[in-house]
Amino acid sequence: MGIQGWDAGRSLGGLEQPVEGLALVVGIAGTARRGRRRGGGGGGGAPPADWTARRQAALDLIARADREGRPVQVLTTAPPADGDPLAAGRLGAGAEVLPVVQSMTPQPWASDPAAARAVAEAVELPGSASVLWLSDGLDSPAARELATALQRIGTLAVLTGDEAPVVLDRPAREGDGLTLTVRRAATPAAPERTVAVQVLDTQGRAVARLPLSFAAGSATAQGRAEVPPDLLNTVGSLSLEGVASAGAMVLLDDTWRRRPIGLASGAPLGADLPLLGDVYYLERALQPVAEVRRGGLDPLLDRPLSMLIIANSGPLAGPAAARLEDWVTAGGVLVRFAGDRLEENTQNDPLLPVRLRGGGGQFGGTLSWSEPVRLAPFPDRSPFAGLPIPADVAVSAQVLAEPSPTLPDKTWARLTDGTPLVTAEPRGQGWVVLFHTTANAEWSTLALSGLFPQMMERMLTLSAGVEGGGDDAGRPLPPLATLDGFGRLGEPPGNARALTAAALTATAPGPQHPPGYYGSAQERRSLNLVDHLPALAPLPALGSGIERGTLSDVGREVELRPWLLLAALCLALLDWIASYALRGLGPRLPGRRSTAGRAAALLLAAVLAAAAAAGAARAQETPAPPPEPADPRVVEAVTETRLAWVQTGDTAVDRLSEAGLYGLTRVLGNRSSAELSEPMAVDPEVDDLIFYPLVYWPVIEGAPTLSVAARGKVQDYLQHGGMILFDTRDLPSSAVEPVLSQFELPTLVRLPDDHVLTRSFYLLQETPGRHADVTVWVEREGSGNDRVSSVIIGNGDWAAAWARAPNGSYMAPVVPGGDRQREIAYRFGVNAVMYALTGNYKADQVHVPAIMERLTQ
Repeated sequence: MGIQGWDAGRSLGGLEQPVEGLALVVGIAGTARRGRRRGGGGGGGAPPADWTARRQAALDLIARADREGRPVQVLTTAPPADGDPLAAGRLGAGAEVLPVVQSMTPQPWASDPAAARAVAEAVELPGSASVLWLSDGLDSPAARELATALQRIGTLAVLTGDEAPVVLDRPAREGDGLTLTVRRAATPAAPERTVAVQVLDTQGRAVARLPLSFAAGSATAQGRAEVPPDLLNTVGSLSLEGVASAGAMVLLDDTWRRRPIGLASGAPLGADLPLLGDVYYLERALQPVAEVRRGGLDPLLDRPLSMLIIANSGPLAGPAAARLEDWVTAGGVLVRFAGDRLEENTQNDPLLPVRLRGGGGQFGGTLSWSEPVRLAPFPDRSPFAGLPIPADVAVSAQVLAEPSPTLPDKTWARLTDGTPLVTAEPRGQGWVVLFHTTANAEWSTLALSGLFPQMMERMLTLSAGVEGGGDDAGRPLPPLATLDGFGRLGEPPGNARALTAAALTATAPGPQHPPGYYGSAQERRSLNLVDHLPALAPLPALGSGIERGTLSDVGREVELRPWLLLAALCLALLDWIASYALRGLGPRLPGRRSTAGRAAALLLAAVLAAAAAAGAARAQETPAPPPEPADPRVVEAVTETRLAWVQTGDTAVDRLSEAGLYGLTRVLGNRSSAELSEPMAVDPEVDDLIFYPLVYWPVIEGAPTLSVAARGKVQDYLQHGGMILFDTRDLPSSAVEPVLSQFELPTLVRLPDDHVLTRSFYLLQETPGRHADVTVWVEREGSGNDRVSSVIIGNGDWAAAWARAPNGSYMAPVVPGGDRQREIAYRFGVNAVMYALTGNYKADQVHVPAIMERLTQ
């Protein structure tokens, strides 16, 4: 009874009957009971690319144990999503364990083989067991210790995926492109393999695609993706094509993007002369990491900026200074460089972090040094702390700060003689920073060194509101959107906890801190699983007595009973033929056929019986496990016709949507023959829309972007006869466009006066909702779906007009038309539902007058 080279008895009992007939299935890597709507995955950090095969192998083995009457126990290795400690499942019959495994889903964090080992060591069984470990195939000391603990329970077999796990690393930004790296757990015998990386924008749309090839035996593959400069700042994530896993997804946050930086010079003539200009070196230092904009102060401030750098300006005063001060207070970062124009008349300049002394320190000047002065190590509180200082950086001139008690606290860089080189002061939510030397090589060699671009990059962190070691490091960042085990971005689970900015980079994803975005829509930081994965190494040989194999080794059983029955039937037929041959066929068989003919007929019958038995044998091979239990929501949606509304996460909007759809359903039941059940709330991330004739979609400001899978569901729904009523609720276009741009909508036109939607039940001349001034857009007729519009878009806030409280009172006023306007809003809702249910049949009635005229002739 070998199974593709495997001994069935070693994997789950089989012929080698253990004492008491117990079996233990442990370590289904990366699985957990479904504790919440969203699960998680990637046991051991490996992407669950083979999740379906992994789960199916477990189901096949458990079903086999159930047929043999052998109890099963299951232990998972990834921490459960609810935060509870790992625990072994109840020992029970395979039929009882199957639903548990069917409900498992991968987790978006690494497995914990050490915790699984502790649980396995505590397992007590009354007899020996056969142990099967579905491992992620990754090596670690804890994984080897887990194997040792499992082997103490009984005979151990380890199954891994057919291919080595692959993860995607963070990209490196170089100029106008990205350097992409993927890694795998490779042995010297690993074959060549090609994977593709998708570069996605913040809306989940593909910006670029790059195939990467692993050489034979290689553990890494790398390549450069060329991305147009205007799209680089829109990149929001990277994903491995065809791999649904948190380990195959990298989320990029605001700290990664190129921020817009403004450059201005106090001496615009010759400001960008090669090697001499005021901003020449600044522009080259910032171009690889920022979007550099040049111009005057007013044009630069007219556009969004993260940081503004002014080189060699005179004192700032007047309206320009007032506007700059407001910009800084609101969160801008102003960086100024000294020069000959800043040496005098600075007493009334409000945009300096410190007071300056008249004159300056200059080699050979009034305050001269015997030789140019070098930089001292950066203070610990400085954003530049830790940067190595090249030996060739020297300063020959600078503007000097007036001594004061607060000067040391404002100093971010100083020279070896103790004089400040960079000072800074917070202003409101922003910063004012002064480099006491020039931005070119006139007063120092700083601009010529490799330290200069590094300092500029550190300055960029200020523009993100993050100061190394400052108060912001302790600011809590609540979970904004998190990944599940399949790499889908959605609402964070209820047990997700906030992280501080300082702890974000040091925290490994787990049940309380799943990977995803933390912070706010205006300032979000990413936590990625791949940032906390060690080097991937394949699981080595685990010692004697431990079998190794892959998921494909779990083939179907060959049931011998049908074949034995076939052999018995064939022997019986042969015996019958032989007995007739020995006794003579004379009158015992009717007809006048020859003995050979009768023998041929009997042989044909035997062959047909054999074929039937063979078919039965094939049918009786290991049956598929019982089907997964039907989702109650799907059963409700299928058995009754009902409307649906999309949950937005905004409690007030969702409450009105629910009450509005309930109110409209009651009106439909009272006024038409449409019998609809109670409406249902849907989430495109997890629910199928195909069961509902009409989906009401209220648009909210700042709505999260749907995943690629969810957008695919919506697109399929629209293309296969579904209808969505997008209610923009009179929001500005800037709030509506991000939601609608996710979908490939058909060509839209304003609702024509003679459109079927205006007469599918009531004859309507207007379509008000909570607001009277409403514009409705529909698909241009003739573009598909039997000339029925798959999309209706309007700004009426209709659900608010339809919504009634349980006591019968209306939940929202309608303006300005009162009860009459609400009635027309109900009629529009009835028309929309009847249009979705009956399609365009009313359009055919335009021919009725011509037909009647022909009949009367």
